[in-house]
Amino acid sequence: MKSSSFNELKKQLRQKQNFEKAKILQRFFKTGPGEYGEGDVFLGIIVPELRKLAKVYILLDFPDLTRLLQSPIHEERMLSLLILMQKYQKNADSQTTCYQFYVDHKAYINNWDLVDVSAPHIIGHYLFDRDASILLRWAKSRHLWTKRIAMISTFHFIREHEFDNALKIAELLLNDQHDLIHKAVGWMLREIGKRDILIEKQFLDQHHVLMPRTMLRYAIEKFDEKERLFYLFKQ
Repeated sequence: MKSSSFNELKKQLRQKQNFEKAKILQRFFKTGPGEYGEGDVFLGIIVPELRKLAKVYILLDFPDLTRLLQSPIHEERMLSLLILMQKYQKNADSQTTCYQFYVDHKAYINNWDLVDVSAPHIIGHYLFDRDASILLRWAKSRHLWTKRIAMISTFHFIREHEFDNALKIAELLLNDQHDLIHKAVGWMLREIGKRDILIEKQFLDQHHVLMPRTMLRYAIEKFDEKERLFYLFKQ
């Protein structure tokens, strides 16, 4: 796609800018000093609008996707990932290229919504029925977003009723210190429980005493009150 189309895309993003919404998003995504999203910049554009643009600009080339993904502006990084997902889903021949692009540029996938919207659909989908050991390596990383990518990528596996990788990664992350990892692990355990409650409970019976409270609360969110109390206070 010609650079003029890239410039037109940038122009459309600025036209959709909402300063009041941007202020709200910058607080919500913790962009202050020392917070997990420190320095992130928002235009205040909602994701449904970005999805519409992704469909229009699906032919944007990879150099321009790189420019978007390396942007300090959150919505530009999100749009790059949404376009990448469109490419991945619409053209089976491009899936390896899209997967490798994601892997090579994951340092720029640096907030939880960017991870959550993209990782299952690209990383999880690509590695399903392939060697997924890279996810176990990522789960051992010191980098917050790499660990979250590892966990959330297994959502695709879980949807396909393959739970082993998710459970292995969840176990690796039991002692992680970050709240956003606790939430990710608890969420994936809850998703396993929606499909096979016995498997989730087997994991909880083995690990609930060591699990951070946030992780456990996310995992048992759909349990009835009696079961929630049982796991919260069982020693």
